[in-house]
Amino acid sequence: MKILLSNDDGYLAPGLNILAEHIAKIAEITVVAPERNRSGASNSLTLDRPLSVRKAANGFFYVNGTPTDCVHLALTGLMDSAPDMVISGINDGANMGDDTIYSGTVAAAMEGYLLGIPSFAISMSQHNAQHFETAAKVAVELVNHYLKTGFTTPTLLNINVPDIPYSALKGREVTRLGKRHKAEPVILAKTPRNETVYWVGAAGQPNDGGAGTDFYAVANHFVSISPIHVDLTKHQQLGEIKDWLSK
Repeated sequence: MKILLSNDDGYLAPGLNILAEHIAKIAEITVVAPERNRSGASNSLTLDRPLSVRKAANGFFYVNGTPTDCVHLALTGLMDSAPDMVISGINDGANMGDDTIYSGTVAAAMEGYLLGIPSFAISMSQHNAQHFETAAKVAVELVNHYLKTGFTTPTLLNINVPDIPYSALKGREVTRLGKRHKAEPVILAKTPRNETVYWVGAAGQPNDGGAGTDFYAVANHFVSISPIHVDLTKHQQLGEIKDWLSK
């Protein structure tokens, strides 16, 4: 099996390195990741300049672009043949609920999915995670399960893993994305030149985080597995908007 690995934390990130170490035991891997942290890059694609690809001493390729750039380049020219799967991660921090809109981790996996390849995005439940090994073992389990029982339709899974020892996991749950309250206010600061700058505020706390959501599963020490897709159409509102226009 051939698997493309990427992320948004950069090719030096510990999560990516631990993931590669584990997945390499069961598959032939190619790693193409950003040269630096590109968290929050979402699905941005670099179109205003050429991109460069370099190879690190450990065999990883790194790109001076976004996570989407990395997967797109890999699948449309860098790799000799298409991989069987794309895995993005392991992200240092959660990508649950509304986070998925901004996430470069999810975007990298989504690019694989858009190009017709089963894809996983894997994230830890919090920043400065201590148990990347737990998520790596979960990733191996899911890949092995896919080898035995593949998907019947194109699949993109958003996976969030509690930052706890593997032995403490209570299981795996299929979940929907929850929702957060609005983000915290921006944080004002001053530069040495007395210029005002702004830091984006922290994400809001869960607003819709009850049973069945990714937030609830992770809080209760379950691995959250959410099937997601790209269609942003609010289908149930089509009739309402048609009626609104007719008036």
